[in-house]
Amino acid sequence: MLCLGIESTAHTFSCALLERRGKKGRILADVRRIYRPPEGEGIHPREASRHHAENSPHVLSECLASAGVGISDLDIVSYAAGPGLGPCLRIGAVVARSIASYYGIPIYPVNHALGHIELGKMLTGARDPLVLLVSGGHTMILAFLGRRWRVFGETLDITLGQLLDQIGRYAGFASPCGPKIEDLASKSSRYEPLPYVVKGNDVSFSGLFSATKQIIPGGLETACFSLQETAFSMVGEAVERALSFTGKKEFLVVGGVAANRRLSEILQSICRRHGCRFFVSPKEYAGDCGSQISWLALLESTRKEGAKLEDTFVRQSWRVDSVEVDY
Repeated sequence: MLCLGIESTAHTFSCALLERRGKKGRILADVRRIYRPPEGEGIHPREASRHHAENSPHVLSECLASAGVGISDLDIVSYAAGPGLGPCLRIGAVVARSIASYYGIPIYPVNHALGHIELGKMLTGARDPLVLLVSGGHTMILAFLGRRWRVFGETLDITLGQLLDQIGRYAGFASPCGPKIEDLASKSSRYEPLPYVVKGNDVSFSGLFSATKQIIPGGLETACFSLQETAFSMVGEAVERALSFTGKKEFLVVGGVAANRRLSEILQSICRRHGCRFFVSPKEYAGDCGSQISWLALLESTRKEGAKLEDTFVRQSWRVDSVEVDY
C-alpha cells in the first residue's frame, strides 16, 4: 500500500511517500522546505502558512518525481491535522483534501505527535519503549497502555524546544535555534548555576529561561553550556523515575531535540544503569517530516477506512494521550 503524507504543523512543509508491506514500511521519498524567519524572530504563523502555500506544489511534484510514481498510484493520502499552528495546519489540510476529492483517494487526518512516535519505532525497531518526545511543541514522557499513550511526565510551561529557540532568538539567532545552541555549548565546560525545577515527574523551564538570559552577558558559550546541562539533567531525572516506575526495557527518543548529541549522552547513561536498550530517531527524521504522517496513516488504514471529506479537520490543540490506538 502506498501513502502520501503531508506535514505542515509549523515551520516545515513536507511531502513523503511510504510503502507498507505487511508490518514493514519503506520510505520512497521525503521532500521538505522550511520557513526561515528573520534573525532574532520566531515563527510567524501567517508568514509560515504563506511559505507553505507557495512551496506546496513544488514539494509535491518533487516528491512524486523522486519516488517515480504518479498521484494515480496512491492508495491513501494523509495530513497532519494537529497539534500545530492553525494557519499552517490548514495549508496541509487543503492540499490533502484537494488531492483526495479530485482523484477519489481515501484521506486520513492524523495526530502529528503520534506520527513522531510511530515513525521512530519503525526506523529503530523499538517494540514497547518508554518514549521521550522532545520538540518545539512537546516535552512528554509516554508509555503505551490500554490502547493509549499514557503521560508519565511533561513540561508544566514551555517545551524544551521552545526553551532553546527562545534563548537563541534572545541571542539574535533565527529559529530553529537548537543546533546553534548545541554548537556553542560544546565550546565551553564552565557551569553557571541555574534554576533546576522538577515537580513530581514534571519539569518547568520558564525560570530557567529567565535566569539564562541574565547570564548571557557573561559569556554566550557558557550560558548555552549551563542551559543544556541543567535542562537535560531535569529531563533525565524525570526519565529515570519513569523507567523505574514502568519497568520498561526499551527507551526511545523522538522529536526535533532528539538530534542533540549531549541529550543522547545523558539519556544513554541512564539507560545503562537500568539495563535498558536505548533508541533514538535518526537525525534525518527526528524533526517534522511527511514520513511521520504517511507511516501513521498506513498503520491506521489497517483498522479503519478514511474520513469523509466533510469530517476532515484541523485541531491546534490535540493531545497525543487523547488518541485511541486501534491498529
